[in-house]
Amino acid sequence: MLKYIFRRIIVFIPTLFIISLLAFVISVNAPGDPVNALFSGSEGGGDNGQNERVEREKAVLRHKLGLDLPLFYITVSSLASPDTLYKVFDRAEYASLDRLINRYGNWNEISAWSKSVKALRKAVLAVPLPDTSTVSRSEAENALLQRNNCVEIIVSLQFTDDPVQIGSRLEELKKLTAAAFWTNEFRTRLSETTTAFTQMSTQKSVWKTYIPTLNFYGNNQYHRWIFGDGNWLTGKGAVNTEGIIRGDFGISYGTKQSVTRTIKRAVPWSVLMTLISVILAYLISIPIGVYAAAHKDSLFDRFSSVMLFMLYSMPSFFMGTLLLLLFANPEMFDLFPANGVKPVEGYPEGAGFFEKFRISLPYLILPLITYTYSSLAFLSRQMRVSTLEIVHQDFIRTARAKGLSERVVIWKHAVRNALLPIVTVFSNIFPAAIGGSVVLEVLFGIPGMGREIFDAIRTQDYPMIVSVFTLSGFMTLVGYLVADILYAVVDPRITYSSK
Repeated sequence: MLKYIFRRIIVFIPTLFIISLLAFVISVNAPGDPVNALFSGSEGGGDNGQNERVEREKAVLRHKLGLDLPLFYITVSSLASPDTLYKVFDRAEYASLDRLINRYGNWNEISAWSKSVKALRKAVLAVPLPDTSTVSRSEAENALLQRNNCVEIIVSLQFTDDPVQIGSRLEELKKLTAAAFWTNEFRTRLSETTTAFTQMSTQKSVWKTYIPTLNFYGNNQYHRWIFGDGNWLTGKGAVNTEGIIRGDFGISYGTKQSVTRTIKRAVPWSVLMTLISVILAYLISIPIGVYAAAHKDSLFDRFSSVMLFMLYSMPSFFMGTLLLLLFANPEMFDLFPANGVKPVEGYPEGAGFFEKFRISLPYLILPLITYTYSSLAFLSRQMRVSTLEIVHQDFIRTARAKGLSERVVIWKHAVRNALLPIVTVFSNIFPAAIGGSVVLEVLFGIPGMGREIFDAIRTQDYPMIVSVFTLSGFMTLVGYLVADILYAVVDPRITYSSK
């Protein structure tokens, strides 16, 4: 058995690698910019110095998040592409540069063109505008309008690769800069930008785009996401992240706090609700299913079949809403609290686990019923069908022929072998404990993982979503391993030892 468990764990390693890789791909391709989502400084609308300060602060945050690193250990590109293109953070600008590389293939000239456009934008923002003390109000407004138009045209140059559009926009800039308030420095920058465009469009090296190249990066975003920014084996020296392998899932976009802290706060409630509901479901469903199978076609069998099918067909949100209307409604039966897991004033100071559980129990009755009824109905039907298959097998007839009582035959010999399908279902509780129930936790106000997932989806909190996806995949593998072990426990005929 130990050898089998060890082999399964070894097989899990590539599976976990694929799960982590999928999670990483989802995180890096999620809409929006993580820096903008986390940045809390003043945005835009200020002078040139303030904008530069904001950009510096964003660069620091980007470095802290590791976004200034290449994505993966290996990247495939062309001979025309530089191995530092990943340092272009703006996705629209990155796409524009990539198109220019495919069109012209001369990175040195493309880089010079890109730098000249950025320098031109900086120069136009530095141009002093005439005020109403030296010119008329209409002339001052016209100068401001011209500068704004120039800024829009220059910005558009950063995100286009069409040479016709670039040429026409450069001509527009020349016409707009005929006014007297434009400085010679700006006109010089505009001339340099025009020259850079001419060199880029004439000195082509398209042949380089057809030669593939491999780039290797030891330090990259995926490596940092998995192992942190310290020693990959021990974690020592980590500054900003210790990696998901050590339980560090990054920063939440919504709360600006550690995702791990949120998970630690929410998981206990989801685990508690899942664990109690599973225990209740198994304790109730197994006797019902076995008794119905042992008394096939009896009144109990038919009545329980109808009731269980009715329960299984009811959606959980409908059952939860119905319970709230009936038993948490002052106009009906105000027996249980309608929302939350504890009183508004909280637990008494120094209360232990059992005291807290006693206080929270009235809040958990209705959610637990809603959690349990559907799985109870499903497990009961599964147990009935499985038991019916077992009671007609030869070893059951042999046990009866030996004179054993029907109770011993059913509960000692039949039930143990009929538990295999139930064990398979049992493996699903591990990812369910991590993911929680989105509908029920939102409906009953339970601060578990289901509610956190709902809030993360609503606010596009991708680190939280990816973290739950990764943990659920890991717990699914754990569930399969536990199910395999339980197979051998409930059925001695199943063995994993090599002969």
